[in-house]
Amino acid sequence: MNTQSSAFERELVRGYLHQPDGVPLAAMALFHGAGSNCESALLIAAAEAFRDAGWLAFRGDLPYRQQRPTGPPLGSSRQDREGIARAAEELRILAPGVRLCLGGHSYGGRQCSILAAEDPTVADALLLLSYPLHPPREPAKPRTEHFATLRTPALFVHGTRDPFGTIPELEGALRLIPAKTTLLPVEGAPHGLPLSVAASLPAQLWAIMKE
Repeated sequence: MNTQSSAFERELVRGYLHQPDGVPLAAMALFHGAGSNCESALLIAAAEAFRDAGWLAFRGDLPYRQQRPTGPPLGSSRQDREGIARAAEELRILAPGVRLCLGGHSYGGRQCSILAAEDPTVADALLLLSYPLHPPREPAKPRTEHFATLRTPALFVHGTRDPFGTIPELEGALRLIPAKTTLLPVEGAPHGLPLSVAASLPAQLWAIMKE
């Protein structure tokens, strides 16, 4: 099993590439949550799982994290989406002619979904880990404004104890999305998902693209 990753940096893009043996079957760019970075254990586990499945995987720091080593994003969402789009462009150069997916944990996944709603050509599918449906204990403030225009197939992976949204709340929100969606509940998991979910992600995401 290939366990190596290599640093990769371009304008607004910084992170690590996990390259498979041989020609990639597909490509995946993964991004972290609001208080984290691309060194998070979940992102590493997910990137390695995709690489082991034959994908070219990139785990990246969003632009706000490139500018500040700690702290949450502060009004940087548009630039963060620009960084995601730039990463997608770079992966299309590195792995031409294969399907490209975008994803991430919490804030990172949310920004990927907003970008896909703005530009449906940016990705073939989305992987949304612990989507932050609303702030904790504030279900009246849903973060679903773009769902009605999201036409990219999406796999949602969500813990049953996530304070950013219950499974029933997320099931209701997914009805707003016109694209194909799959929800994978993780029993007992909080907002931070267990690393064990990573192994099944490539097959789950490939299945949603093939339907």
